[in-house]
Amino acid sequence: MIYITGDCHGDYRRFSTDIFPEQKKMTKDDFMIICGDFGLWDESGEQRYWRKWLSQKQFTTLWVDGNHENYDLLKSYPVEQWSGGNVQVIAPHIIHLMRGQLYDIDGLRFFAFGGAKSHDISGGILEPEDLNFKRKKKVLDHGLEPYRINHLSWWKEEIPDKDEFETGIRNLDQCGWKVDIIVSHCCATSIQKEICGDNCESDILTEYFEMIRNRCDFKKWLFGHYHENRNVGSKFVVLYEQIVRIV
Repeated sequence: MIYITGDCHGDYRRFSTDIFPEQKKMTKDDFMIICGDFGLWDESGEQRYWRKWLSQKQFTTLWVDGNHENYDLLKSYPVEQWSGGNVQVIAPHIIHLMRGQLYDIDGLRFFAFGGAKSHDISGGILEPEDLNFKRKKKVLDHGLEPYRINHLSWWKEEIPDKDEFETGIRNLDQCGWKVDIIVSHCCATSIQKEICGDNCESDILTEYFEMIRNRCDFKKWLFGHYHENRNVGSKFVVLYEQIVRIV
């Protein structure tokens, strides 16, 4: 069995047996996929508790990264091979699916590609080393403009680099641009426009996904990021709290 859901932001209570009773029939050979914003923030006691709690569930958790992850921490985990692609094992039975990788899971070919541009940063990105950091933060704290702090609540790695983009193209070339399922955090520019109109700007990643949308033969594309639960046309599914079954 494979289930999939949207952004968690470190809150995994939707996977309790009361909310998700289907897990009683699952095993560690079954999977729950999270479409980004898993919520890898730090090594605090609270975060460790919840990762241990999640790792003890009946299923194995797979996730792509979003724009709310600590990429400094993520880099500290070693890269391993799993089901045909590169992964990082964050805790027992919690596996990060890396950008541009292909995986054979339960007889299906998955293409995974995390990342997204943050839109809740109209107040800007503050640099802790800035001599005026405290003053700027105080002003923003008394206003309504959302902001982030570099390497504390925002990382430039939320947007893929050239090597990650090229890895995705190279792996899709190798499989003849034919996959069963695509899992990402954000989506193609045209699909994003259907979801939020002109409220979300296109960027290098949504344009990259637009190219993949037009070129790749796929059955379903599932993603998070937009905090909605609905189908977009016949092939695209945006998820937030909802849990749906793929297989």
